[in-house]
Amino acid sequence: MPNYNRWIRGFSIYLVPGLVFQSVIVGGGYGTGREITEFFLVHGVLGGFFGMLISCLVWGAVLAVAFEFARITKSYNYKSFFQALLGRFWWLFEVIYLLIALLVLAVLGSAAGEIISQLLDVPAVIGVLTLMLFVGILTFFGSKLIERVFVGWSALLFLTYIALFASTFTNFNDEIIGHFNAATITGAWAVDGVRYAAYNLNALAAVLFIVPRFVKTQHAVGAGLLAGVVAIVPGIFVFLTLLANYPGVLTAPVPVTQVLSALNLVWLLVLFQVMLFGTFIETGTGVIHAINERVAGTFQTNRKAFPQWLRAAIALSFLFIATFLANKIGIISLIASGYGLLSYAYIAVVILPLLTVGLARILLHRRRQEQLATNSLNN
Repeated sequence: MPNYNRWIRGFSIYLVPGLVFQSVIVGGGYGTGREITEFFLVHGVLGGFFGMLISCLVWGAVLAVAFEFARITKSYNYKSFFQALLGRFWWLFEVIYLLIALLVLAVLGSAAGEIISQLLDVPAVIGVLTLMLFVGILTFFGSKLIERVFVGWSALLFLTYIALFASTFTNFNDEIIGHFNAATITGAWAVDGVRYAAYNLNALAAVLFIVPRFVKTQHAVGAGLLAGVVAIVPGIFVFLTLLANYPGVLTAPVPVTQVLSALNLVWLLVLFQVMLFGTFIETGTGVIHAINERVAGTFQTNRKAFPQWLRAAIALSFLFIATFLANKIGIISLIASGYGLLSYAYIAVVILPLLTVGLARILLHRRRQEQLATNSLNN
C-alpha cells in the first residue's frame, strides 16, 4: 500500500501538470492537425520534425522555471503570477491572454460546428451549442472536476492517436517513409518552433491551479520538464499521420479528417471525431478556467465569495463572442494570422521575463534559503 500511495503521489506531482497542459493546447488547431501543418510541415518533413523538438525544449524549460517561480511566490492564478514577474506591467499579459483566449475559442467553435455537422448531418450550430454546454458545466464545478476529466480524456487521446498512426502507417507506410527519406528542410523551422511554443504558453495560465501540490523545487522543475514531453508526443503522432497525404494536407481546413477519409475506417473516424470534440471541450474549459481563477482571486482579495453561477456565465459569454469571430473570419485565417502575431507578444511578455527576471528571483530565493539554513545550524 505505501508503494501504491507513493506511485499515485508521483503521478499527481510529475505527470498530471503535463496532462493538464497538453489538454489545454491540444484542441482546435493542434488536434485537427491545422497548427501542425501551419507551423511545421510547411518547413518540410525534417524541418517540421526538428521544429517540434524545439517546441518541446522551449515548453520544458519555460514551464520548469514557471512552476518553480509560481511555487516560491505562491502565485496560483495568472494575475498574481504576472504581478510577481512583471510588477505594474502585469496587465500586458492579461491583454494578450484575453485576445488569444478569444482566438482559441473561435477556432474551437468553428471546428466543433464542422465536426458535429459532418458526423451527425445536423446544422453546425448544434456542435457550437454542445461545446458551450459542456464547457459551461465543467467551469461551473471548478478545479477538481476539471483535473479529473483532463487526465481521463488524455488517456483516450493517447490511445486514439496511437491507433490513428498505426492504421495510417499500415496503409501508407511507403508514403510516410518516402517523405522522411527525401529529407526536406525549408524555411525558418527553428523560429516557428519557438513561435509555436510561445503562443501555446497561454496554457500556463490554465495550469497554475496545479502548483500548490509542489512542495519543493524538484517537484516543480521535474513536472515542468516532463510537461514539455507529454505535450509534444500527441503532436508527433499527428505529424507522422499527416505525412500519408503530404503535401495535400497543407491546404486542408482539418487535415486529419483528410487522412481519415483516405483510410476509410468508419470506427476510427467516429472514435477520432468523439475524441477530438472532447479535446475542444478541454481546451475551451482550460482557457476559461484560468480567467475564472483570476476573477476568483479578485473576489478573494475583496473578501467576497465568487458566485458559482458566474463561472458558467463567463464561459458562455466568451464562447458566444468567439463563435461570432470564427464565423466572420474563418479557421485558416485565424490560425495563420492571429496566432502568428500573438506568438511574438508571448515571447516578449512570458518567455524572456521568465528566463531572466524569473530565473534570477528563483536563484536569489534559493540563496536566501541556504543562508537561513546555515544560520540555523550555527545558532
